[in-house]
Amino acid sequence: MSRGEPTSDSAPFFSSDSEAEGPEDQGTATANQQPDEESPSGVSRGRALVIVFVLCYINLLNYMDRFTVAGVLPDIEHYFGINDTESGLLQTVFICSYMFLAPVFGYLGDRYNRKYIMSGGITFWSLVTLASSYTPKEHFWALLLTRGLVGVGEASYSTIAPTIIADLYVKGKRTNMLSIFYFAIPVGSGLGYIVGSQVSSRAKDWHWALRVNIHTPQRSENHVCMIHLNTLLPPKQLSPRRSLISISLLRSCSFMLSTFGFTAVAFVTGSLALWAPTFLFRAAVFNGERAPCMEAHCESSDSLIFGAITCITGVLGVASGVQVSRQLRKKTARADPLVCAAGLLLCAPFLYLAIMFAQASTVATYVFIFFGETFLSMNWAIVADILLYVVVPTRRSTAEALQIVVSHLLGDAGSPYLIGVISDSLRKNDSFLWQFRSLQYSMLLCAFVAVVGGAFFLATAVYIERDRERAENYAPTDEPIVVPKSGRSTRVPVSSVLI
Repeated sequence: MSRGEPTSDSAPFFSSDSEAEGPEDQGTATANQQPDEESPSGVSRGRALVIVFVLCYINLLNYMDRFTVAGVLPDIEHYFGINDTESGLLQTVFICSYMFLAPVFGYLGDRYNRKYIMSGGITFWSLVTLASSYTPKEHFWALLLTRGLVGVGEASYSTIAPTIIADLYVKGKRTNMLSIFYFAIPVGSGLGYIVGSQVSSRAKDWHWALRVNIHTPQRSENHVCMIHLNTLLPPKQLSPRRSLISISLLRSCSFMLSTFGFTAVAFVTGSLALWAPTFLFRAAVFNGERAPCMEAHCESSDSLIFGAITCITGVLGVASGVQVSRQLRKKTARADPLVCAAGLLLCAPFLYLAIMFAQASTVATYVFIFFGETFLSMNWAIVADILLYVVVPTRRSTAEALQIVVSHLLGDAGSPYLIGVISDSLRKNDSFLWQFRSLQYSMLLCAFVAVVGGAFFLATAVYIERDRERAENYAPTDEPIVVPKSGRSTRVPVSSVLI
């Protein structure tokens, strides 16, 4: 395979039985295309776009809910009277339940009806989020429990949604749709800070910040989405021998190394997500720009500004990462991991400067955060695309689940708690100076982890071509559907694939 030649990301989920279509047949097929051409899955373009829109909308709400707690963390600390270690547990218990259940839903998503798994998970997620907003002051453990249960619903959705998009699109279109899907991560996260802090400020009660993000899909919206999902081919039952393919994931150097690189991204993102607004608030109190949090409601302008920066940098980072990778692919097949490595290595110095300048200049701190988060966000869509083209289609949900477990187990499951523990251990007293200084020193760990993550992505570039070729040339021997190497697709009647 030539490094300068464009390569298909993967074979389509639906394919013609003939592998011997030549250029003339391809030209005829292109000339006869209709405006409402079906996607490679056999679903029309309109229906495919509706599916992606609904999935993106739910993903947006997902991340809004996940980071609302971080936007009102000073209020929660004051309300329950907890320290930094206990505050870090709020994110850790959620991520732990999320990552341990991800393999379960990944396994189910590869074998059973995905629409029922997703709709049940979304409903459960909404109910436990509502329950968490009624936690009494004397029972901090109840808030930890309900935040942990939120991870159950999110795990059912996050492991399956990207694989549905992968079934609908291939090659460049798939990358574009995944980019749109992953825009919801930074945008939803930023809106979580903004909406949470502003609702808490208006209501003078942080509990309302959790309630405003609750969304149980209305019957009409859920009905439309599920009708469209019905047109997708259901995952096929796999024999025990075929289930052993999961072991091959561990042997894919590109998959494992990119997963470890993404773990660094998760570590840094998880730390910043929970602690950045609180760190900025403490810096402002230390500098005399904010009043200490002595009442039921704390000043929320830092969460608002940080949320706006997260939204903007997320869009810029994801879009620029995809575009840079697309242009670099014309020169090298190793473009994707190289762009990911560059993003993390450039992110590290800006994070360091943002943390160290917090005591001297608030404006400089926000500027450095802006550039640091922009480079950090370049990885999201690209890492997802790497997974999809180095893993065979029948193992994508399992691979998604495995990546979620590893990246969260070693990344953002423990990073918020670890930052809190280090902060409490460094704090000499409860003065405003040491509340700020201890958290400042502990957050320097993020810059170091970003450099380590960049090294993992550089290592991924060594193996990416070999593993991609293996996935593209994979041909199942005991499946009724033939997936040709040519990457051709055909129209399949919707009636023949209804669940």
